[in-house]
Amino acid sequence: MSKDLKIATILPYKENYTFNKAQAAAIWVCDFYKFSKFKNQNYIFGNTKGKDYLTKNYININISNLKSKFSSSTNEYCKNFIKKTQNINFDIIEIHNRPLVFNFLKNEINTKYIMYFHNDPLSMNGSKTVNERLKLLDEIDKIIFVSKWVQNRFFLNLDKKLINKTEVVYPSIHREKKIFKKEKKITFVGKLNESKGYDIYKDAVIKILNEFKDWKAYSIGDESRSRPVINHHNHIELGFLKHKKVLEFLNKSEIAVVPSRWEEPFGRTALESSSRACATIISNRGGLPETTDHCVILKKLNSYELYLKIKKLIKNEKYRKKIQYDGFKKVKHQIKENSKLIDKIRENCVQKFNLNFIRNKLRIINIYNTGQKLNHRLYNISLGKKFTNGFIRNGHDVLEISDRDFVRQNRNFSLKNSSTKFQEFLIETFKNYNPDFLFFGHTKNVDLETIDKFRSINKNLIISQWNEDPIMPSLDYSKTNIKNISYYANLVDHNFITTDPSIFKKQNSKVKNLHFFFVPVDSNIECFDVYNLNPTRDIFYAMSHGVNRAKLKKGKTDSRINFLNNLIKKIDDINYDFYGFANKEPIWGDNFYKALVNSKMGLNLSRGLPTKYYSSNRIASLMGNGLLTFIDKKTQMNDFFNNNEIIFYNGINDLSEKIKFYKKNEKSRIKIARNGKKKYFKLFNELKTTKYIIDKSLGNKTILY
Repeated sequence: MSKDLKIATILPYKENYTFNKAQAAAIWVCDFYKFSKFKNQNYIFGNTKGKDYLTKNYININISNLKSKFSSSTNEYCKNFIKKTQNINFDIIEIHNRPLVFNFLKNEINTKYIMYFHNDPLSMNGSKTVNERLKLLDEIDKIIFVSKWVQNRFFLNLDKKLINKTEVVYPSIHREKKIFKKEKKITFVGKLNESKGYDIYKDAVIKILNEFKDWKAYSIGDESRSRPVINHHNHIELGFLKHKKVLEFLNKSEIAVVPSRWEEPFGRTALESSSRACATIISNRGGLPETTDHCVILKKLNSYELYLKIKKLIKNEKYRKKIQYDGFKKVKHQIKENSKLIDKIRENCVQKFNLNFIRNKLRIINIYNTGQKLNHRLYNISLGKKFTNGFIRNGHDVLEISDRDFVRQNRNFSLKNSSTKFQEFLIETFKNYNPDFLFFGHTKNVDLETIDKFRSINKNLIISQWNEDPIMPSLDYSKTNIKNISYYANLVDHNFITTDPSIFKKQNSKVKNLHFFFVPVDSNIECFDVYNLNPTRDIFYAMSHGVNRAKLKKGKTDSRINFLNNLIKKIDDINYDFYGFANKEPIWGDNFYKALVNSKMGLNLSRGLPTKYYSSNRIASLMGNGLLTFIDKKTQMNDFFNNNEIIFYNGINDLSEKIKFYKKNEKSRIKIARNGKKKYFKLFNELKTTKYIIDKSLGNKTILY
């Protein structure tokens, strides 16, 4: 797991992330940030007017209408967060104590989310009802509670089987190295109100101070509302202190008191007091008993019971020292250990340690037209099929989806159209299979929103598209093809084309991550050695008016027809076998092979003007099956093949002369055809091509040839 994982931590906008006013949630975030291995890319967001931030990574979010009755402070907080972070792609957004913040952001930012509950979820907007909590369980990647009590409150009236999507991570403390010299001090830390049991503390401590005149009592905290007041010359009210000062004071106190009436979600004061070797007295409310295993618990929550417990601790020094020592030595929740737990939860959410990548075996969804509608007559020229074969032979697992066949087969009179059904099918299939790599070619049947959904399910998903059609200024169809590629080009991670990328960039410079690939051969498909046979025909050529059309389109013509008409006039003594030409219908499937293996040579002629590296996929059928192959020199295929492997021609006259020459020179024809097949399979077989595609897609350094 990389240590540059980007994390946004969002505090409640009323939580003050400053030294002077930090409370439980702010201290929690600050403590764990300091020990996280992701601290260099963890940014903490909140709202405060103070400037003495707890850590340097804090970013303040201003709210103009904090007390407005007419607009939502939460919405403004969220909108300003989005504006402030619009150029940052966070791997995880962590939200503390505010379900409504999650409900707002999830519709705006596609990432992983962790929700932290510091208080009773049933008291918060967005998690009060059963349905609201079920919705959070369904949509949030992980929910963390500060105690089992808070977790149990969340699952009130819910099925506990859903608990595996949650975790308890306790507020934690850094243990001191030594026990400081103690003074005869009794300390209360918290809000000075009856909810915190301050009235119970007041009555008990006055009796204690009257009885034990060499002891003093202290109150640390404040309360703006009416509250109990302790009038005793041995009691001192210190007001609100910085967190560091509170810990320093507890280091010198003998006894700490936490007599809360309120169902404390956790009770940080009890943890801190016990860890600082205070003999700590707590009530049995909420998550307080989870703070430490070495304390005194009030069986009855009243001032007399508290008085008796304090008195016993004062009079029985051995008893008091044991509780102090055990609390100090056996701190239940320590920052270093729980920081590791939080980091592990983060890693599990993002899953950059994906097991498939570790073992170098991927799950791949390959979407292409398998041609069921066409009765699989295209199997021998199908690049999608060769890709599947190559992926599998390289040790990966492949799930094939034929987009056009699904859409066609699901056309009916139901309310849902076939495209909508296909998106639902893709999403549910994706959830079940959870691929590492999505690969597709020649489709517009996958909605852009569906791709967004894929990425929300698996943030580490790699997506690449391929396209084998021509990209050249001289061909009108290329304009359409460029639009087809561009539709997904900047949404996917990588684009693979069979024309040199420089040609594409001249027509659309905005598309990035363009890679060239050459039409692959497959030993199970290109399985003939024609140079070892005795064909009766001299030269083979097959074209069509589109692979989805079985027959010629009446009245249609293109530059290839003109070229062939001129060529046959110059090779009248050559026994040629041309398909898709002169009213001779295109040829497919097994019939294609029967014709191909009956010719000694093959013409590789593509639509449009010859363009760098582009060739129709028939080149694999010709060279891969051992025919001596002719190709225009302007395709610059001499970067891959030399004159002893393929025949380059420069214009129609040069081509006709070379066809005649190699008809007469059989030994040279056979030698060059054999060399061509050998070289083709060495450079561009299905194993090498698919390994290159995967390596490029994963960002590994690799070359095609």
